[in-house]
Amino acid sequence: MKVLLADDHRLIIEGVKLKLAELDPAIETVVAMNLDEFESHVQAHAETLDLALIDIAMPGTHGHEHVAWLRSAAPQLPVIVLSGSEDVGLMRALMDIGVQGFIPKAYSPDVMLSAIRLVLAGGVYIPPLLLSNAQAQGWHPGESRLSTHPASNPLGAPSHSLDGLRKLLTERQIDVMRLLSQGKPNKLIARDLGISEGTVKIHLAAIFRALNVRNRVEAVVASRKLQGL
Repeated sequence: MKVLLADDHRLIIEGVKLKLAELDPAIETVVAMNLDEFESHVQAHAETLDLALIDIAMPGTHGHEHVAWLRSAAPQLPVIVLSGSEDVGLMRALMDIGVQGFIPKAYSPDVMLSAIRLVLAGGVYIPPLLLSNAQAQGWHPGESRLSTHPASNPLGAPSHSLDGLRKLLTERQIDVMRLLSQGKPNKLIARDLGISEGTVKIHLAAIFRALNVRNRVEAVVASRKLQGL
């Protein structure tokens, strides 16, 4: 798994990297500490990134323009904002442009890791502070933004075309789905893609959600029905 970590504080970077190792000991991090490095890394690694963890305030940034640019440049890439701010207006604005999570830096490392797991599984992490203020602020996040479990779906009835799935899944997750459709077990998928079995399981959770299925068997049947697989 490859993660873009954009923050200008070395202590934060090292702490997040240490916590990410609990998710996948073989995780690869690409670090950006200013806007130029951020844009350069996105352009160089967008196709191979599995997740982006981004701070709002870094040298060279203006508001959250760099986050909006990333959503446009790599729309398939899951994005989580890590910020020292707990401004619900900022949280709401970022969620509205498609960010899959907002984690205040005051939250615990374990909360951060749980939020990352949720996002990698295809869910959206909305901080409790935003949820508790949503009604008072006149903002109502859509049901699909809050849903974390796949809905019931007839066996083998995919709810998306392959092109549609490319908007929901990363390229690596598409690769995992192709190997899954060939009937390969997690161990072989991990070996073929050069990733850990733990990372395969995380990608499979996102695939199950995107295909709107409940288990591996349904996913294999559904994926084989998609054109080109």
